[in-house]
Amino acid sequence: MALVRVLCLNLCKPQKASIFFKPAPQILSAINVKLHPVEVASEPVFNTLISWRFSHAFLSRLTADQLWKGVTSLSPAGRRKGRGRGGGRKVARDLNRGQVIGFGKKNMLWPGLNAPVVQGRELLRQQELPPDESREKRLLELRDKMATKKSFKIHPLDRGWTGSRLPGRSLGPPDAVGEDTFEGFDSRVLEFKPVMHMTAERGRFRRLSAMVCVGNKKGLAGFAVAKSVNGQSAAKAAKNKAAKNLRYIQLDNNSVMHDFFTQFGAVRIFVKKKPEGYGLCTHRVLRAICEMVGIKDLWAKVEGPTDNYQCLVKAFFIGLMGQKTPQLLAEEKGLHLVEMRKDRDYFPVVIASPSKCRTEKDFGPTELLDYTLHLHNNKVEAERKPFQPFYVNFHSYIKEMKDRERQRNQRDVRIHLLAKYGALKSFITIKKEEEAKQKLNEQVEE
Repeated sequence: MALVRVLCLNLCKPQKASIFFKPAPQILSAINVKLHPVEVASEPVFNTLISWRFSHAFLSRLTADQLWKGVTSLSPAGRRKGRGRGGGRKVARDLNRGQVIGFGKKNMLWPGLNAPVVQGRELLRQQELPPDESREKRLLELRDKMATKKSFKIHPLDRGWTGSRLPGRSLGPPDAVGEDTFEGFDSRVLEFKPVMHMTAERGRFRRLSAMVCVGNKKGLAGFAVAKSVNGQSAAKAAKNKAAKNLRYIQLDNNSVMHDFFTQFGAVRIFVKKKPEGYGLCTHRVLRAICEMVGIKDLWAKVEGPTDNYQCLVKAFFIGLMGQKTPQLLAEEKGLHLVEMRKDRDYFPVVIASPSKCRTEKDFGPTELLDYTLHLHNNKVEAERKPFQPFYVNFHSYIKEMKDRERQRNQRDVRIHLLAKYGALKSFITIKKEEEAKQKLNEQVEE
């Protein structure tokens, strides 16, 4: 008599035994189990009972992603405090990576699964192969590679402003729109921050905001702001949106047309035109905009909140768009516009002339004729006092300065004499040399 035994209970007193179980009817019908007593000469064996037990541990109920989330997740309060950013944080690993169906700890040959059914004219059969000792080593190495984050080398000039963060980095040219491919354009991320707002359905809804500036470095530039749940999609949307809002900005070679003052909100910017080779001496956000516009020489001072990047960008673009040509400035005041530069020894050169020039009788008593104040809309820049070291008022320092006063320009005088006479000579020594030569000539004549 055939009997399938899954769980055998050998009870000495069968009348006191009580077992409760719920067999699966579909499984019992499949295996067609018949419960019959089995006669054994030595000891009686009672009915064999089939007990199906299922594990109810959380490891069998949850997926791998859910288990890893419980280990690597961070609470909102901890995220706001800056936790979970250090090198000791846990990284989720894909433990299924490197494992293939049909290959396991026991090296088996399964025709149709990990091997062909027919090899040549021979029909392969299931068999055990020699153990593969390097399999476990390969799996451990593969899992260790997942734990260590691979670092991509970026050029120092393309790393952005702070560490590996996105602000200050280049995103490349915008995506093509139809036949417009935006050749020669580049982009810079000016701001990248999380923003949140409250909703009735979701509560506090968190997104990422990106502000990007796009330009061709020849006077054509624009900026835009975009928001998205994903940071990369927000930056890409802002880049493509900025490419549709381009503005042409007038330039004078490598700098702006003239000095100007601009304001947006609480941000105030004083911009000064500089000669070629001066460079960009300004806020990092304004420097990135100048690189996209094509400005290479500029000085700008920001007053007010310097961390409000959106107001900073808007104020600077308002100032760039509000520049005036020399002819327009001459027509506004009705006067000749004259330029005097140091490299030309301050020789006056007329740049623009109005169609009708005013005379002294046309000026009012309170009219300002200062060119800088006219460009700055009568705003005066608050200049910072020069820094003085702590020892300026010391008696020893004052005495030292008095001792050096007689030698203040000695080095410059020595250089001037060497350049003029070729030696350390002055008009007194030259006069004495001339007198000596004259006496020598008189003696020779006598």
